[in-house]
Amino acid sequence: MSPLSPLSPLSPSFPDSPISPSLDIDSVIQPLQRFGVHLGLDRIVNLLANLGNPHHQVPIIHVAGTNGKGSVCAYLSSVLTEAGYRTGRYTSPHLVDWTERICLNEQPISSEELSQLLEEVQAAIRADEESATQFEVITAAAWLYFAQQQVDVAVVEVGLGGRLDATNVCLEPLVTIITSISREHWQQLGPTVADIAREKAGILKPGCPVVVGGLPPDAEEVVRSRALELKCPIFTPQPAREIASGWAEYQTIQNSKLIKYQLPLAGQIQLTNSALALAALEILQQQGWQISEEAITNGMAKTKWPGRMQWTTWNNHKLLLDGAHNTAAAQVLRQYVDSLDAVNHKPVNWVMGMFSDKDHADIFAALLRPGDRLFLVPIPVESWPGRTSADLDYLANLAYSLCPELSDRQIHPDLFTALETATSTATTDDLIVLCGSLYLVGDFLSPTNIIRKS
Repeated sequence: MSPLSPLSPLSPSFPDSPISPSLDIDSVIQPLQRFGVHLGLDRIVNLLANLGNPHHQVPIIHVAGTNGKGSVCAYLSSVLTEAGYRTGRYTSPHLVDWTERICLNEQPISSEELSQLLEEVQAAIRADEESATQFEVITAAAWLYFAQQQVDVAVVEVGLGGRLDATNVCLEPLVTIITSISREHWQQLGPTVADIAREKAGILKPGCPVVVGGLPPDAEEVVRSRALELKCPIFTPQPAREIASGWAEYQTIQNSKLIKYQLPLAGQIQLTNSALALAALEILQQQGWQISEEAITNGMAKTKWPGRMQWTTWNNHKLLLDGAHNTAAAQVLRQYVDSLDAVNHKPVNWVMGMFSDKDHADIFAALLRPGDRLFLVPIPVESWPGRTSADLDYLANLAYSLCPELSDRQIHPDLFTALETATSTATTDDLIVLCGSLYLVGDFLSPTNIIRKS
């Protein structure tokens, strides 16, 4: 079967009883996970039509890519909010709470508002129609919220792929962005980078400008070919230049003006991601949007994107958090780790868990170096039916086969046992990195685990 084959009809997804605003959102959303990842636009189009097509009321910036799309959305949302626009933001996945996915002016939707929206979406689902998936339901809730809140603009992140993603329902986005393309989710999108690029290029719309990041040659050829076919103006900004620690300089495309700004998100990759966001803002300015340089510099400086190259402390040790859930992201993380003066080529303590459908070997190859220590943990999958954590014995043996010079490799029953061991056997200067999955990072950041953190 093709990874993009149509589906057979499924049963209705919501319970018959109304949703109480006090009801735990997880208890409403999580049961929908049983419908899995089913790409296609028919269900979301029908659902939105039943809701009065709220997406037609919302101007959007549409962002796709393998990595970087979340931080690009964060930059855009922060700057547009700073510029005085009523700005929606829809991203996925969340780290801790479902409300993180739907934001207005940088503030997550309240649980009560989300419950009410889900009740409205529930009422719009017809028994004779194919059931919506979990992602489609939350996407419909986002569109409905943005329309009800009369946002000036919404920054919308693609969930998976692009062409058949539930967010791909707007005919005239203000601008589209493709941040990067590498081999991930090939099970659904196709086996090659060109196949994946074809799916991501599916968000391009006739005549609508597109900002494109640095892509592999095969992917770039596919994206450019599609853009030319649709007569989309193509913008390919150069990465910003680092001018000091935490500061960057971007050269505008239109008049080569230099804009200096604080860069609060860590890692060299943010020079590229921030440039993509700034190029999109340039396009909006050309369209008549009032975005001052002051709004740009202030908005960029205020940008937050937790769980990605995020520093915290645990047991009096500095701890670096990053999802690094695919090969390209792992390479970026290793590059950042190697750039740290405090590390100075010292061994790194990796606390890791991965889902079973990832490129484990390539991720390990990107991260592990002789002398490093590896602490393997399962990903809590109770809240994610259909997802499985990679077998830890398999991961341990694979890591050893790829890097036999590891100084230690251990298996632990849970994240915090591994962290306790890692911190108790490391010096205060040793680097400890928690990575491998955003869901694992989210587990660490969860308020339910706050008493276990120091």
